[in-house]
Amino acid sequence: MDVILVPGFWLDASSWSAVTPPLEAAGHRVRPLTLPGLESVSADRAGIGLRDHADAVVAEIDAGTEPVVLVGHSGGGAIISAAIDARPDRVVRAVYVDSGPLADGACINEELPSSGSEIPLPDWTVFDAEDLVDLDGELREQFRARAVPQPKGVAVDRQQLSDDDRRLSVPATVVACEFSSEMLRGLMEQGHPYVAELARLQDVEFVDLPTGHWPQFTKPAELGAILLRAVDGT
Repeated sequence: MDVILVPGFWLDASSWSAVTPPLEAAGHRVRPLTLPGLESVSADRAGIGLRDHADAVVAEIDAGTEPVVLVGHSGGGAIISAAIDARPDRVVRAVYVDSGPLADGACINEELPSSGSEIPLPDWTVFDAEDLVDLDGELREQFRARAVPQPKGVAVDRQQLSDDDRRLSVPATVVACEFSSEMLRGLMEQGHPYVAELARLQDVEFVDLPTGHWPQFTKPAELGAILLRAVDGT
């Protein structure tokens, strides 16, 4: 199975390095991505938007011939949902790692502090306490050392989706970290806008992994095992 891993904000393909060994050992073709504008701190991020990141994932899907499992962390959940909308016949499962699909017309996050055309990794005080669970001092230093500014357009552009019937029928796994599966189901029952698109999916399973917003750093072995089960189950 082809497994395409889409990182969240400020991260490149290497952020998945501690998660991929179980998938590779099982014989899956694992393809972690570095999205446009995240190649280096000095990369040009002007004019890069949400559609550019979605198109990069679509191009990776089109580069292969096998069925694809898409994995998206954080803002990567919005990106893979747009890629599924474009290629619903090629994606056999979506895995949302402490994230979910983004509805048509919504944006990922308009509130992050920006500088020109980019969003540097903010001070830790910007994040909620739930985000930072298990992200100790050493991990925070490692994260900040590897962080690349995020193209602002990816955070503020509006999602554009069109193929509701086929997109919503693709099975999904939600890895619930800072918000438990029980909390997410409760929000879905209440019709909360945060989970509006998630509530529309026809086939969703939840797997709890209690930790903060970056399980690829705080619990990589556990996340790798969960991803392997999701892929093999597909």
